[in-house]
Amino acid sequence: MRTAKRNSLFLLLALVALACQRAQSQAPQKAAAQSDAAVYETRAKHDPDGIGKFYLGREIAHVMGYQGASWLERPERIEEEQPDKVVAQMKLKPTDAVADIGAGTGYFSFRIARAVPQGKVYAVDLQPEMLAIIEQRKKQFSAANVVALQSTETEAKLPDVVLMVDVYHEIAYPLEMMRSIVKAMKPGARFIQIEYRGEDPTVPIKAVHKMTVAQCRKEMAAVGLVWKETKDFLPQQHFIVFEKPPKP
Repeated sequence: MRTAKRNSLFLLLALVALACQRAQSQAPQKAAAQSDAAVYETRAKHDPDGIGKFYLGREIAHVMGYQGASWLERPERIEEEQPDKVVAQMKLKPTDAVADIGAGTGYFSFRIARAVPQGKVYAVDLQPEMLAIIEQRKKQFSAANVVALQSTETEAKLPDVVLMVDVYHEIAYPLEMMRSIVKAMKPGARFIQIEYRGEDPTVPIKAVHKMTVAQCRKEMAAVGLVWKETKDFLPQQHFIVFEKPPKP
């Protein structure tokens, strides 16, 4: 039964694609998009590190390109972001299917893969250059359970857990993207969001690349996700757990 569910195809767990691509090309189209457009605001005066577009009071940040891949693999990240502790706190089962949205170089994907030996890790990214790095590392680590997906693809598996690490704040169409992901999640599945602490001015990250817990909760509630807990075991980031409500 569980295997059958995992093998079910679903419309993209990442309209992440659409989200980021639309930011670079054109706005959403026609009826549904027009009503969604009302939730966004464009301001001429804004943070130079943001795109001038606001969602529920938050300015959306510029996307970090593949040129920053080496920064994602910086040695200091072990101490700063404690990836192994993050994976442990995800409390994964060996058979879980996990979607790492905005996977980048697969920094978290390959660590997660070790925790789900009978499961799958869907390393989803918009940029082909990042996916090429993931494919190369997949061979290097013999990680057969990692599947690299470009987020423009139209099919994916139903995940038990969705992870976003320092990615969500860069999505140009967060409402549409999160609706897509929530639709793809199983009832009772968890969405884990990791963001630099927007409440803390001492965290040395640009303001538009940080989020407060209150803002995260507001934006996830807008798509029907329920906040479960916030863990602050990381030096500079929040680890926030949301859940798609189980079926009644």
